Amino acid sequence: MKIAIIGAGAIGGFVGAQLAHAGEDVTFIARGLTLEALKTRGIRLALTDGTEKAVREVKATSDYSAPGPQDVVFLAMKAHQLEAVAANVPELFGAETVVVPMQNGIPFWYFYKHGGALEGSTVRSVDPTGAIAKNIPCERVIGCVVYPATELLAPAVIKQIEGNRFAVGDLDGSESERVKRVSECLIRGGMQSPVLADIRAEMWLKLWGNMTFNPISALSRGTLAAICQYPPTRELARAMMTEAQAIATKLGITFRVPIEKRIAGAERVGHHKTSMLQDVEAGRPLETDALLGSVIELGRMTDTSTPHLDAVFALTKLLEQSLAQAGAH
Repeated sequence: MKIAIIGAGAIGGFVGAQLAHAGEDVTFIARGLTLEALKTRGIRLALTDGTEKAVREVKATSDYSAPGPQDVVFLAMKAHQLEAVAANVPELFGAETVVVPMQNGIPFWYFYKHGGALEGSTVRSVDPTGAIAKNIPCERVIGCVVYPATELLAPAVIKQIEGNRFAVGDLDGSESERVKRVSECLIRGGMQSPVLADIRAEMWLKLWGNMTFNPISALSRGTLAAICQYPPTRELARAMMTEAQAIATKLGITFRVPIEKRIAGAERVGHHKTSMLQDVEAGRPLETDALLGSVIELGRMTDTSTPHLDAVFALTKLLEQSLAQAGAH
């Protein structure tokens, strides 16, 4: 398959390296030091079992028009980076091209084929101007929930920390041929990729952890295990998850695991720094709006009280502002 991966960071590099290693026709859309590394050294992935996958020669470009029409486009950048590239993404489209967004949080497509009173609503926290949905039509989208924890050691050098699962699903709950093709492609690359009938429920399960542990870790500098093993922060995570569960329930979502089991799963990952804590330490922008602001927005839509989410959101947004000001000096 012809596959374009926009963003060759920790997740995009992880997926792209495995697919390229498996012989798929992969083109990385990248820039700066990452593009230079891909062109000169290829891409390297260190796996948890101690083995390494390296592809010395890979296709890489900063020109969206260069690769031509693709079968699949993976959007592997952070949620807050998506709007900036959205207008370029259609240059990769052919008649049958599907798009697989891999962002954390509530996605821009959430209410497409959702049904009910909120059908077709826009989630302003993640698509404030509507530019993303305008340029990336929801009818092309395959939902995806990203479970691996990975780290970028250097440009085009990725380390797998934990996990290998990328659940996919049609937004309307069907099991189309195109979603099966995406799943089979990821499986050929050595990844787990179940096709799920309710991708939103799986997304909420992942988000349940991301919207709590990411901001708590960014504010406290604590690892997953540290947050879960310190009673006050464990209780804060539980309170935030309870509020989110109330919102999701009103949107027709059923969680397949209880809160305590979800927290225990995070604790088992160990002393891993969340992606948001990694971003804080590197002085990068944070995914606050996608992970937390979007959930609060859905809380307002469903008339759900979110005092714990509101408080942590306010603190994390102030941290984001402080980081931006420090970076400007």
